[in-house]
Amino acid sequence: MCGICGWVDFERDLQDDRATAQAMTDTMACRGPDDEGLWAAPHALIGHRRLAIIDLPGGRQPMVAEEEGRAPAVLTYSGEVYNYRELRSELAARGHRFRTQSDTEVVLRAYVEWGADLATRLNGMYAFAVWDAESEELLLVRDRMGIKPLYYYPTAHGVLFGSEPKAILANPLAQRVLDADGLRELVAYVKTPEHGIFKCMYEVRPGQLVRVTRDGISKHRYWQLESHEHQDDVDSTVKTVRDLLEDIVHRQLISDVPLCALLSGGLDSSTITALAARGLAEQGLGPVRSFAVDFVGYTENFRPDPMHSTPDAPYVHELAGHVQAEHTDIVLDSRELMSPAVRAAVLRARDLPIGIGDMDSSLYLLFKAIRGHSTVALSGESADEVFGGYRWFHDPAAIAADTFPWFVDGLADRLGVEELLKEDLARTLDVAGYQDMRYRQALAEVPELPGETGHERRMREVSYLHLTRFVQILLDRKDRMSMAVGLEVRVPFCDHRLVEYVFNAPWAMKTFDGREKSLLRAAAADLLPEPVLQRVKSPYPATQDPAYEQALRDEARALVERDTPCAQLIDMDKARALVERPVGDTSSLAGRASLERLLQLDAWLREYRVHLAL
Repeated sequence: MCGICGWVDFERDLQDDRATAQAMTDTMACRGPDDEGLWAAPHALIGHRRLAIIDLPGGRQPMVAEEEGRAPAVLTYSGEVYNYRELRSELAARGHRFRTQSDTEVVLRAYVEWGADLATRLNGMYAFAVWDAESEELLLVRDRMGIKPLYYYPTAHGVLFGSEPKAILANPLAQRVLDADGLRELVAYVKTPEHGIFKCMYEVRPGQLVRVTRDGISKHRYWQLESHEHQDDVDSTVKTVRDLLEDIVHRQLISDVPLCALLSGGLDSSTITALAARGLAEQGLGPVRSFAVDFVGYTENFRPDPMHSTPDAPYVHELAGHVQAEHTDIVLDSRELMSPAVRAAVLRARDLPIGIGDMDSSLYLLFKAIRGHSTVALSGESADEVFGGYRWFHDPAAIAADTFPWFVDGLADRLGVEELLKEDLARTLDVAGYQDMRYRQALAEVPELPGETGHERRMREVSYLHLTRFVQILLDRKDRMSMAVGLEVRVPFCDHRLVEYVFNAPWAMKTFDGREKSLLRAAAADLLPEPVLQRVKSPYPATQDPAYEQALRDEARALVERDTPCAQLIDMDKARALVERPVGDTSSLAGRASLERLLQLDAWLREYRVHLAL
């Protein structure tokens, strides 16, 4: 995994602007701590920071194609292509010669052979840019599910691009402006495709190509979900899911550096860990290493809340013992979560005040600890979106509601700052109207299956909303927190073959045993101990320590009494009332979310020097 960036200008000789391009590249150092490179031409500056995973001596970037004394293309690439060996063989049969063993060179040669059509041939997670030196065109490509990020910022005569907003913001051409539309997106919890929140900044949509030429910018979707009649019965479907998962995990075990699994003791991560353990054992490379996050006193003092019915630790240890994993618990305390350095690192990783409080801080600290042992980790992320695991999938009120289902559950309210906005600003923003507009846009995209009606049609819509909107929120979080410490996290459940197949399975089949994630549970039945197999969905844990919330309140109390840029957005009387609410015997994510977002918003406005244009 790596960090990429660049600057294209068709009316300017950029070779005198290498220092600016170097500054852009330097912002990606955390994503690529192992190496760096900068390639220059009159109208293009291409930067790269490398995290070496495959072919450690080779694979340096930006990588230049060589064709009979010409250099037709230059590639800066982030990600992993899991079918690169097959593609390499196919390209070699077509006459291509390779200098390295890296998947980077396979992507570059694939562009030389197939042009933009190469994207349809890739299986993996990736974001990359190709500068075609002969046609003077830039191609930006993002993987189908949006696992890897890629942003761009059009300029008068070209474009800036980067893996993260910070790379673009390092160029003085990029203005740090938040307008009303950006603020709506910031607080709405809808994750609109292509919306970059900063004014004039865009995100390459999952499964999209963006082409930049002298004539302007054009976009093309090379992949999107499609509806097809599902032909298999339940048993065949379960077998296909299992076969796909085995192939996916086998492919994602490829690495020239230490690899591990992220384990929470739930169905999703336990399935991936068990398959990884089997795969490594078959290669004579076991045991699998696994890591889990925990908090001091969490299990002993655990109290169920609306999101968490059981602590993770007992299930983590049962699964780790079952597959004979080399397991480590990363145990955190509230002082670490409240560390100013940690919270500043989380904000820098995010570039935006959209974090989930201590759930971001703890994930950052977990990944930082893991990075001392492994460079690659397998995650169970996205299984809930693919198989229908969230509780609102099974709540008739949420399904019947004419809005995003997670709004009915109250998730957006629990994680937002909207309740603190000034009343006149809240009326201007009309966040509810914005959410409704974005919901209607998303519904209009859902592919139709002829003859499908009623509940089955509605559940196809709900699945689509999660696979194109909600999952992006979690994938962004996983990417930013992991790459902030130079850890590559792979997401097997986002393999497009699995996503396409399960998306088209009827909802009645996805719940055939009367529970959530029926197909996955059946596919993993022989892999997991019974308590883990039957465990009810429990999200990533959050601390329940009231001392953590008290520390937040103390910091927020100081904020509301000083001069802060937040005062342009926030009703300070509402903020003071929030600060003075009593702290209970335990703390919940929902109870302190507005405090977290208030502090994030203040830090972001100050540290990123954001200009408000509302």
